Amino acid sequence: MHEARLYERVEDGTVRCSLCPHRCTIRDGKQGVCGVRINRDGALYAATYGKILAEAVDPIEKKPLFHFLPGSFSYSLGTIGCNFHCAHCQNWHLSQQTLEMKALHDLSPDQGVKRALESGSASISWTYNEPTIWHEYALDMGTLARQEGLGTVYVTNGYITEEGLRELSGMLNAFRVDIKSFSDDFYRKVCGGRLQPVLDSTVLAAELGMHVETVTLVIPGLNDSMEEMDALITWVLENLGPDTPMHFTRFHPEYKMQDRGPTRVETLEKIYEHAKELGLHYPYLGNVFDHPYESTYCPVCGQLAIERSGFVSRIRGLEDHRCTQCGEYIAYVSQID
Repeated sequence: MHEARLYERVEDGTVRCSLCPHRCTIRDGKQGVCGVRINRDGALYAATYGKILAEAVDPIEKKPLFHFLPGSFSYSLGTIGCNFHCAHCQNWHLSQQTLEMKALHDLSPDQGVKRALESGSASISWTYNEPTIWHEYALDMGTLARQEGLGTVYVTNGYITEEGLRELSGMLNAFRVDIKSFSDDFYRKVCGGRLQPVLDSTVLAAELGMHVETVTLVIPGLNDSMEEMDALITWVLENLGPDTPMHFTRFHPEYKMQDRGPTRVETLEKIYEHAKELGLHYPYLGNVFDHPYESTYCPVCGQLAIERSGFVSRIRGLEDHRCTQCGEYIAYVSQID
């Protein structure tokens, strides 16, 4: 196995991992909350380095990223494990698997970059399960990817320490982060984590120059109050700015959360409209295909700039980042430097 980064040896062969805010203290032969970082004889190892379970070429809109290389494809990889244990996890069959999973297969960083290039993708995404716990592998592959002109994407829960995120700063272009709720109680009870570290990493990602988009799965009866949504949107406006794309997505019963129905589309529309009223330029709805609120509109004149239907996007009233009707600048990443 590949020795991990970001840990320290303490007494009696124990190690302390500093990759995510759990900062697990791990005895010899044991593993952290994520299930994939293991203490062997007083050293910490990344057991899933070079081990993948899911591989696909996805539209970038599927991440969802709407202001990062729109209309392009992203070579997407996932493995097993997560540092959260969300009751409503949509990818629980990956995130909650163990290292005994026989379907894991090998893919070296250079092989991953080669496949990405051969696929015609504009970027590589580490996704499907939590990429933070794949730190060493993503860092190595991403460094090679950037040398080849590919963009790099984390589809993440944001539960990463400052030192972990700073190690990625020279490599990672886009930080697509779930802000699952604006309630610490929700995070503790539903996810097995805390809210503040997610907020801290999201702000730091923006400060480090990463493109940031947020996603909130709106769950009936748990995080769908207008008071909570108001607080979340206000926080984004004050800490990330009005050009930050925010995605509000429809919940469907999944995994251990089968006790409530899907989110009402009317609830999502109300959140979208309130976000606009508060001054957010680019709110979006998700899991509601063929809805006009999937598209991008000029925040000044309202002209359709990027039309979306499902995972397909088309540039409409936009040229050189400018609205063709009023000339307003539309913020999005069109190429990788």
